[in-house]
Amino acid sequence: MIEVQNVTKIYKLNKKQMEEQKASASMKIAVKNVSLTAQEGEIFGVLGPNGAGKTTLLRCISTLLNPTEGSILVNGHDTVKEGDQVRQSLAFLTNEVKMDPHFSPKYLFRFFGRLYGIPEDVITERQKELFEHFNITEFEDKRVEELSTGMKQKVSIAVSLVHDPGIVIFDEPTNGLDIITARAVTDYLKLLKERGKLVIISTHIMPEAQKLCDRMAMIIQGSCVFQGTLEEALVQTHAEDLEDAFFELYRQTMEVEA
Repeated sequence: MIEVQNVTKIYKLNKKQMEEQKASASMKIAVKNVSLTAQEGEIFGVLGPNGAGKTTLLRCISTLLNPTEGSILVNGHDTVKEGDQVRQSLAFLTNEVKMDPHFSPKYLFRFFGRLYGIPEDVITERQKELFEHFNITEFEDKRVEELSTGMKQKVSIAVSLVHDPGIVIFDEPTNGLDIITARAVTDYLKLLKERGKLVIISTHIMPEAQKLCDRMAMIIQGSCVFQGTLEEALVQTHAEDLEDAFFELYRQTMEVEA
């Protein structure tokens, strides 16, 4: 279970960053007073456009960043005070995760399995399951630098799941993937849910979220403007699908901001 309570994340920008972002202030509020709860056995979506604060929020949950204000509990453990316990119980995957190009998928999988202190027979069992599901077995002894972009992504996913965590957090899990690889990823997310895991994904692809997510939070300009099920979003916005519901909430938010 994940409990996010009144979380705000503020970045201090240097002059170069201010110029790149065309910002007039040296402080940027990436996440503003966000609260949400996600439970075991569900796929929870964090939805919003690029730059909305989705990745920052997930990084705070995963202990990569500390919130400026508020608190986050993962299975009862505070992400700031008990980071080691939190990291043992979750996996966080982003497109920015890069596997060492000189090693093979098999070597990397076993290396990280040993880092987690997993017995050799369990590592072998986990490797067989994950490599077969993602069709990595044929390429397990090739160097990562020789693999296609889609295969590298699948290897990253497999390695991130070596310790069989109860919570799986994927930032834009299908971004840039071909349709076959994307389906393999989404099918595995559904399998994790069936096994009682908590899966959190961030995405700006509304049709994908509509198919996958049991519940969702919509983040616009750092604020959570909706949290609930697809049906609740459609009723609240009088929309026919999730994409229309999102745009209606976006329109309402922009009107208030104006």
